[in-house]
Amino acid sequence: MSDTPPVVAPRLEWRVARVLEARDETPRTRTIVLDVPGWPGHRAGQHVDVRLVAEDGYEAQRSYSIASAPERKAVELTIEEIENAEVSPYLCDVLQVGDGLEVRGPIGGYFVWSDADPGPVLLIAGGSGIVPLMSMLRHRARDGGARVDTPVRLLYSARTADDVIYRSELTQLAAAGVADVVTTLTRETSAQWQGRRGRIDSEMLGELAWPAAELPRAFVCGPTALVESVATALVALGYDPGKVKTERFGPTGS
Repeated sequence: MSDTPPVVAPRLEWRVARVLEARDETPRTRTIVLDVPGWPGHRAGQHVDVRLVAEDGYEAQRSYSIASAPERKAVELTIEEIENAEVSPYLCDVLQVGDGLEVRGPIGGYFVWSDADPGPVLLIAGGSGIVPLMSMLRHRARDGGARVDTPVRLLYSARTADDVIYRSELTQLAAAGVADVVTTLTRETSAQWQGRRGRIDSEMLGELAWPAAELPRAFVCGPTALVESVATALVALGYDPGKVKTERFGPTGS
């Protein structure tokens, strides 16, 4: 028996962050930029817990993915407002620059990626599932831009063009060669949209996914139904199940 004591992970503490900036991304999503004293840094794909405490002592707590690159000191969260929820309406409609906010993190070690990881990368998002994947893309852009030995492709599903989070920045990242970006809309009615339409299905994945022979990694984030169907389709295409990382966003919880 070894006399060496086991390594115990440090307990995550609540920190009072300060809002540096708040900006609308779409009519239903808002990004808040936080200064978090003592922030230890994060990996692309991790999340934080956010806690709100009412004057009567009632607490509400939710988890939100980190959108900012690990290289950035400030922590960015992009919040989708959920009707009749407890936390997201406050974050989207009430919270102002200068306000305090309790956060705990970073959390998670499974759904993370580094630009140093080998093989092509396929990022697949539905709705606000783009948030942790945006951290990965921003990490790639800040870590020297496109690398020829690590191609990245993003396949992003949104309801309409107005619902595409980070639309302008995604266009810029694609133009800079950081990643191939393919957006498909499921409810767009305007004839002005010239891109793809329809849900991400086996046929679309068969056309756009990296070939399994290239040993790609896949990160899939979004509503449960999308995540499960995409993960199943990728495995059917020959993807290694151990390299298909998934994160599900429930129908409520915000």
